[in-house]
Amino acid sequence: MEQSTDQPAASGAAIEALARTIEERVSGVRRLPSLAQDLAYEAEPAQLLTVCRALRDTPELRFEMLMDVAGVDYLHYGREEWVTSAATRTGFSRGREASAPSDPGMPGRFAVVYQLLSITHNTRLRLRVTCPDTADPIVDSVVEVWASANWFEREAFDLFGIMFRGHPDLRRILTDYGFIGHPFRKDFPLIGNVETRYDPEKKRVVYEPVSIVPRVLAPKVIRHDNRYEPALKAPELPR
Repeated sequence: MEQSTDQPAASGAAIEALARTIEERVSGVRRLPSLAQDLAYEAEPAQLLTVCRALRDTPELRFEMLMDVAGVDYLHYGREEWVTSAATRTGFSRGREASAPSDPGMPGRFAVVYQLLSITHNTRLRLRVTCPDTADPIVDSVVEVWASANWFEREAFDLFGIMFRGHPDLRRILTDYGFIGHPFRKDFPLIGNVETRYDPEKKRVVYEPVSIVPRVLAPKVIRHDNRYEPALKAPELPR
């Protein structure tokens, strides 16, 4: 019989034991709220490399593998505009609540999240660092700690505009060479800034201003469902 290769989720006791070890061995970190089976910490930007080396080299931790690096834009975080937390039994209905616009220069808008794995101890950790300057988001590159960060950091630079100090080859990796802006930023227009087409006269691809008209669909209609009419639920009506 073939056995499952899935590893069981870490118990609460194991998570707390790992947390105690991190707080005893690693300075400059603060624990973040997370799900019961997860463990997350935030590092001070100035101590990021020191924290990463400690997580990798401490024998009780040994987070020797960096699984992923992702940029985060908190511009609209916590600003829900759709009432969809609960379903209705009388049809589909939702309303849009207008709110004040977000501030693109808000402190702590950009962050970088690292997903770490300890093969030695079969444990995982999520580490976050916030970019100190929103207008010029920069954090230290961790390529010298985990070589796998190279392309991950290039993705975060390309899509979010987050720069990594000390990266050996920081340039775009997913968008075109002439791409304008960073498409994963929350204030990046959905239609983009330019569009491309092949020009038969110039015999090459050319960039032009976007010709698509932006449109936002905001349904405000509460649909009436006749199946739930009170009269139809009367027991005396013929079936």
